[in-house]
Amino acid sequence: MKQRLRERLNERARSFVSGNGLKDEEITRKQKLCQKRGVEIVRCSIRGQIVGRQTVERETKLVYVAHHQFLLKQGDILYVEEQVEERCARFVNGEWVADDRISRTGGNVEAPRVEREQWRGERLSYQYDRAQAVRYAETWWNRHNPAFPSFPVDCTNFVSQCLYAGGVPMTGYPNRARGWWCQNGSWSYSWAVAHSLRWYLSGSRIGLQAVEVSEPGQLMAGDVICYDFQGDGRFDHSAIVVAKDQEGMPLVNAHTTNSRMRYWSYEDSSAYTPNIRYKFFHIMDRK
Repeated sequence: MKQRLRERLNERARSFVSGNGLKDEEITRKQKLCQKRGVEIVRCSIRGQIVGRQTVERETKLVYVAHHQFLLKQGDILYVEEQVEERCARFVNGEWVADDRISRTGGNVEAPRVEREQWRGERLSYQYDRAQAVRYAETWWNRHNPAFPSFPVDCTNFVSQCLYAGGVPMTGYPNRARGWWCQNGSWSYSWAVAHSLRWYLSGSRIGLQAVEVSEPGQLMAGDVICYDFQGDGRFDHSAIVVAKDQEGMPLVNAHTTNSRMRYWSYEDSSAYTPNIRYKFFHIMDRK
């Protein structure tokens, strides 16, 4: 079965490039987004690592981690986009019958109300080091830093770590509904919950501060994008900008589905819907 899995992943990788071979929604979404952007998929490789196996009578399920690497060409520029996802392959009598992505979206994760910190004129100064924030995002995009907690839905925790690496000070401890912090084995809602971070960035006046901009092209490396995939007002995902493409549009790193240099819009994601809404936050210095 390992050999069959390897063959299947190689066939899948070729299908991303050629447009022939395997056909599924994920491949189609990626190809459509690249076509829309004027981007060519020059090469794709997929490495699989089996992390679980279950056999019941004639059926075997293999849970594996698939690491995708796409060499993309946009105009004269080449760059590598990476995504890592959990998948489950099913075999019946040794024959391949299905291969599905395992979803790790927010689902019904609690999105608590965040209390606004009362600004009374106190000054908590910092200068946001965008290079350090991006360096952290590049170092830990596909790993867990043991200095911080880890969550099944880890996107906002990861973004918060990047902001902290950039020199943004924590505030509000130990009230979980106030401020933005992670210490002593606990954390604020705004640190780890996408919807809470979105609301905190819209109104913070003490420590971490941001201004909302209207267009993704206005963002810089180190800024934050929040995603409401269903368009229902509840934000599900957070990502940090690490670079711009040739058209000046953001490329992001993220956790949960660990991603590096991914196009900001997430139109190639299984979580994407036509109702998606975004919030674009430019992180500010506090002098």
